[in-house]
Parts: sequence; structure tokens; C-alpha cells
Amino acid sequence: MNVVIVESPAKAKTINKYLGRDYKVVASYGHVRDLPAKDGSVLPDSDFAMSWEVDTRSEKHVKEIAAAVRGADKLFLATDPDREGEAISWHVREVLKARRALKKDVDIKRVVFNAVTRDAVLDAFRHPREIDRELVDAYLARRALDYLVGFTLSPVLWRKLPGSRSAGRVQSVALRLICEREAEIEAFRPREYWTIEVEFETEAGERFIAHLSHLDGKKLDRFDLDSEEKARAAADAILNAAGFAVASVERREVRRNPFPPFTTSTLQQEASRKLGFGASRTMSVAQRLYEGIDLDGDTVGLITYMRTDGVAIAAEAIAAARRLIGQEFGARYLPAAPRVYRTPAKNAQEAHEAIRPTDMERRPGDVARHLDNDQRRLYELIWKRTVASQMASALLDQVSVDIADPSGRIRLHATGSVVVFDGFLKLYQEDRDDAEEEESRRLPNMREKERLARGAVTPNQHFTQPPPRYTEASLVKKLEELGIGRPSTYAAILQVLQDRNYVRLDKRRFVPEDRGRLVTAFLTSFFERYVEYNFTADLENQLDEVSGGRIDWKELLRNFWRDFSLAVDGTKDLTVKAVLEALDAELGPHFFPDDGSGRDPRLCPACGKGRLALKLGRFGAFIGCSNYPECRYTRAFAVDAAEGEAGATAADSALGTDPATGLAVSLKKGPYGHYLQLGEGDNGTKPKRVALPRGMKPADVDLDTALRLLALPRDIGRHPDTGEPITAGIGRFGAYLKHGTQFASVADDDDVLTIGLNRAVTLLAEAKSGGRRGPQLLRELGLHPDGGTIGLYRGRYGPYVSHNGVIASLPKGADSDAFPLDRAIELLATQRAKGKPPRPARKRAAKATGVTPRGAAAPQRGSSGRPSRRS
Repeated sequence: MNVVIVESPAKAKTINKYLGRDYKVVASYGHVRDLPAKDGSVLPDSDFAMSWEVDTRSEKHVKEIAAAVRGADKLFLATDPDREGEAISWHVREVLKARRALKKDVDIKRVVFNAVTRDAVLDAFRHPREIDRELVDAYLARRALDYLVGFTLSPVLWRKLPGSRSAGRVQSVALRLICEREAEIEAFRPREYWTIEVEFETEAGERFIAHLSHLDGKKLDRFDLDSEEKARAAADAILNAAGFAVASVERREVRRNPFPPFTTSTLQQEASRKLGFGASRTMSVAQRLYEGIDLDGDTVGLITYMRTDGVAIAAEAIAAARRLIGQEFGARYLPAAPRVYRTPAKNAQEAHEAIRPTDMERRPGDVARHLDNDQRRLYELIWKRTVASQMASALLDQVSVDIADPSGRIRLHATGSVVVFDGFLKLYQEDRDDAEEEESRRLPNMREKERLARGAVTPNQHFTQPPPRYTEASLVKKLEELGIGRPSTYAAILQVLQDRNYVRLDKRRFVPEDRGRLVTAFLTSFFERYVEYNFTADLENQLDEVSGGRIDWKELLRNFWRDFSLAVDGTKDLTVKAVLEALDAELGPHFFPDDGSGRDPRLCPACGKGRLALKLGRFGAFIGCSNYPECRYTRAFAVDAAEGEAGATAADSALGTDPATGLAVSLKKGPYGHYLQLGEGDNGTKPKRVALPRGMKPADVDLDTALRLLALPRDIGRHPDTGEPITAGIGRFGAYLKHGTQFASVADDDDVLTIGLNRAVTLLAEAKSGGRRGPQLLRELGLHPDGGTIGLYRGRYGPYVSHNGVIASLPKGADSDAFPLDRAIELLATQRAKGKPPRPARKRAAKATGVTPRGAAAPQRGSSGRPSRRS
């Protein structure tokens, strides 16, 4: 019997059909062991000895593998064709040897294939090899580095900067990029400038627009016209000119070449721009397309391996693409010779092909009925990009016209372009982040010295714009440009930053939380070398050298640890005062911005004498007055002190005074969340309080918002059927609507302060028809290793995953649109390990898929599992 080990059950199912009865294919479900998350897993003093552990989840799969290989004649390790896949194969072999599960004479071979197709798999089994020790060494070095940085640096953060979560070799550098961009935006001061737009008409009666480029014989710089007065003077000069004529016409043909096929990072970037996918979502969908899709009983991988830095594709794929282009688009769209691409990325590993369809003839329309919506859209993107990469270049005519008055002291400029031949643009055009608008308007035909009739003269005011925040696409691109991390790790890095509440996505752009900015400020102040871009990129270079057999992996670790351990030891005597001074100097402009009024931004608003500064408490950093304890004014950061810190109580924040009552309005943090309070209460009476609505961040609450919330409940209007009033308010279990004796919850995406009558009537009708609004199935993530489908739902209290009665809420800040299958499996396993019995399914919510949705009538629960109350 021949036994084959692969990572996933989907991949196992696919290749088992290709290999036949003499082979048994077993899935490892990813890594079978890892370094335990505790001190001592890597021992620098013992030549970096590493202690590996098979966790509870993997033990079951290891036992299945061990049972399958007992008595086997041959063992084929067919995990993915990259460093990580090589490491999984090595781990499987080592675990089986340690458990004596292999016969002495068993033949162990490694097979790799870039596509899960019959031909690719069978060819790989005809050419097996040994495990690549150098790739394994590169994996060991990377894993040891990540462990040493994380488990050495994170405790320093916890001791010196309470409330922080963790630091990582690559994640901290990515966080620094986001924080530095935010600092650039905050420091940015817009500058005013003006442009002059003039309409002209040719002798043939065609109109076009030109812009002033020279005034008084001098070429205008961007800020030469920096006021309305100067702009009006320039416009008057144009109006008073004796006439205008064409001074010169320049035409040139521009050739635009197609883009190369996708690498991992360019796929993530384009899927973000074109499809709105996060990096994790892109990789999850691509994994399913790679591992195999059932096409009328024949399971086949639709794309090649999706973790690659290479842009080259196989000769047979190029030939197939060229045949298709000739058939579909004609000979004009087929270049004379095949296009050959080479990888421009720093440190690129060109061992793998680019991401492409495994069969070019398998058009998106042919397979659409076999794919879900995400799979269909991503496959179409990959297919179009690959085919377009072999198509002819696009040709554009660009025209540039200069216009002058008789004196030549006033000149204007106009540009335009027209696509003469669309070439590859007929099929595919790459999107861009923050691209400036191109001059794509078409200009009329003109000749030199042709007289032009002047029309309207329009001065336009502009202001310079700050650099944009990073999107997932632009951040991945920046990391790749700097040579930091690897494309296969980017999705995980971005997710960790969000899980740690270091950053959040706002309109698909990364915004650093105050917690993230504190961590970055601390690391750049005391561990600057280890968050430098060049240092991190150079370390990636050295890891590539290890995989090429040119550097010994333990020598790399020795050199790193020698300096890193000294840097860590240097912080042992670091005082809280020194930390505060460094953070205050670094983040002062962020927390105390100058509003231009001349007022000291650090002056305490409560006592009017003390100065505000950063302070560290037991549960993290906050802003407080220097006159403490006489003045107890404090202001919380925009971080959730309750997240991960049971019992933490954030400092109160004074928001101002209610003009109607003269009472102080404050934002407070209680054991069940943030709430607003009016006054302090008199004669033993409790002050008025209201909880913040779900989803509203404390940092976003100003005095006006607070007063509107404290004024709840509010009248929305009268119900069209009964004439009775409908009110909106916030109660013990969150925002609600009330109509007579009927109550309905306000949905998470509705605002209790602005919800209108029509929406309120709809929510009340839904609540009446269903008792309570039931959970909504967002999508099916895929098959669970134990069978049955894992569903992703949006319930009353947020998104969660469910499988066979076991329910697990998504981590705070997780993107439900991009939540991957493997993380869902881990969440469910953790929940199942707690030993809690599955919640019984409600009859009306039963699903044929075997996924049990969470009922909406259960009491709200916090992360601790106890019922949640509102203050």
C-alpha cells in the first residue's frame, strides 16, 4: 500500500481520484505540530534547540496518519510546493519516526506539483525527490526568529507599557508603516493654489479646454497663484489679451504593454481594488480554486498554486493562451512572439509559476455554474489577467497643444489622448490606488498658427491633499517594495494587527488605534533597529540565503540573538518616567494638536492651570492633568480597556456641560461597557445614564452626540396602521424601538439617533412576524474536517460561525467578509474544547446543511460567557 499525505481533505479527495486504489490519501490539516506558546520553546543557550508539540486539535489527525502508514511500503509527502509545505512534510516524517509508526524499510519520498490536475499530479509521482533540507532550515530559522522576537519583546511591552498586546518581527514593521502614514496626515497642512481654465473654439467650431501655463513670459509653478487676488489678476490678463493662436502641436504614439500574470501580492492587490476582497478572503477563495472543484463529477484544481513570487508561466500555458487569443480576438491581438516575464520583486523566489488557470480553455462562463460567487469572480480575474498578459500592446495617440497670445507672454496648454488600438485593454485593465485622474479627453484637430476664439475664463481654487491612508492593496504593495515579509504571510499579518486592536479598517483604509500608536512609539524609541525597514528586509534576504544553502541557519540565529538579547537587557532598568517622556515627545502632536487658535493644547480644560500629559495606569495609558490629585481630569484613549483586561476601568472623560441644566456630561467606563452620565446625582438620587449604542466608539463621542443620547427616548413618528407613536431608545439590552406594547431591536447597521419612520415600521413588522429577528446566513465557509458545513452568520449580537450545534463568535474587529475557513475551524475547536454543550437548535431555524444558527432570543453574552447588562 502507498500512503500519500497532503494538507487538506479537499486536496486529498481530488488527488485520490487520480492515483487509484493502490494509494491511500490522508490529510494532515495543515501543520501537525508547532512551538508551544510558552517560554523555553527555543533555547538560545542550547544552540537554539526547539521543542515541538502536537496540540489537541492535531493529535487526532496525527493518529489517523500513523494508523494509515502502519505496514505501508511507500510514504509520499505531497504537501504544498513551498517552504511551509516542505516544513509540514518534514514535521510529519519526524512525528511518525518518533512514534515508531513506520516500517524500517519504508520508502519516504517528497512529491510536489504546482497544479492539482491529473497530468500534473501523475507527473509529480513519476519524479519524486527527497525532502529539501535547505528549505526546512529556512523554515526553522524563520520560525525561531518569530518566536524569539514575539516571546522576548512582548513581555517587555507588557511590563513597560500596560495594555499592549504583542510585538512581532514583521507585524510591528507593518504597524509602523500605518502609524507613520497617519502621523504624516496629521502633520500635513493644506496649501491653497489656483488654476485658470480657458475654453477655446477652433476655426472648425470645435471646443476644448486649456490651462494657463505661462504668465508674463514665466512658467507658472504650482503655488505661484496662491490666492484669489492673484488668480483674478491672471484671468484679467487673459481677458485683455489681443487674441490667441496655436503655437505648437505635438503628436506621439504611446505603447502600453499588458501586465504580467498574478503573483500572490498582485492578486491580493487587484482583488482588493476590483472585488473588494481582503487579503485573507482572497487567499481563502484561491485555496479552494487550487485544491479542486467538482465539475460534473470530475474534481479538478482550476488554478495553479496561489503562494508564489514568480510571474513566469509554463510554455504549454503560454501556447494555450496564444491559441485562445487567436481564436477569440483575431490575429491582430496576438503579438508576433510570446511574452516572457521576469520577477521584479525584491528577493523573489522564482521556483513557482505565476497564478494562472490550469486550463486556458476553461473559460469563466464554462465553470460559473460550479462556483459560488466569490470563486467565480476571483477565477474570472485570474483568467482575464493571464490571457491578457499574452495579448498585443495597446496603442494610444497622445496630443499636446500649446497656445499663445501675440506677445508670447501668456501661454496655455492642453493635452488629450485617444485609444487607436485597444490590444489587451479589450480584456483587462489594472486598477490603481489613489491614481490621479488622467487627461483622457480627446482634442480636436488643430494646426500651428491656427487662430482660436476665446470663450469663458474660469479661475479654480484647489488645496493640496495629505497622503492617503493605506488600503490592504497599497500596504501589501509597500511591504513587497520594501522586501518585508513574504506575500504568503501578508494576509495573516494584516489580520493580527486588527485582532490586536492595533488598527481598524475604515472605508477599506487602515487607521491606527491609539494602542497601536503607543506600541509603535515604544518600539521606535527603545528598539528602533528591530522595526527599521532595511533591517527587516535584510533579515528576509538572509532567510533566502538559507533556503539557497549559502548561509547556515543557526549562524543567522546566533548573529541576531547576540544583538537582540543585549537590546532587551538594556530595558531592564528602564523607568516608567523614561517611557512616558519618550511616548509624550513622540505622540504629543497626535494627542494635543495645535488648533491654530494660539491656545495651549495641553492646558487642562477642567482646572485651567494644569497641563495634560500621557500617564500609565495599571490597565494601560491615558491622558491626565499634572495637578492631580487636586484636579482629577482624565481622558481615555480610543482603545477598549475591557478587551482582554477583565475588570479594567478606563478613566472618566469630561465632555462638557449641558446648556439646559448646567450639569456636567461625562463618558464613563463601567463593568459592562461605556456609558454617558449627566451630573452626579443629588440627595441620593441616581444621575441619568445611557449606554453607548453597539458599534459607537468612545473616541467618536462629542458633547453634541452625548446630549442627543441622553435625551432618548425620542419620538420617530406615528405608525401608519395604528396611529400610535413609535419611539427609539436605549435599554438594558441595547437600542430598541417601541410601538404600544411591542418592542423591536435596532439593527447594528441602524443608528438609534437617526433611524426614520419607514425603517422603524419595517423592523417592527419583522419582529412581529418572527418573534425576534433571526440570524442571517452570510455565507457557507466550507466543509468541516469532521463533516458537515460551517456557516458564517450575523446574529443579534454580531457575526459568528456555527457547526453541528457548536457556536463561536468572531474575534472583535474581524472582517466577516474575509473570515477564512481555517480560522473558523480553530475557533470552533477552541469552543468545543471548553466542554460546553451545544445550544439546542430552534425548529424554525433548522438548516438542511447541518449548520445550526444561533437563536436571537438568548440573553446577550460578553466574552466571558456571562449575561451582559447595561448600566
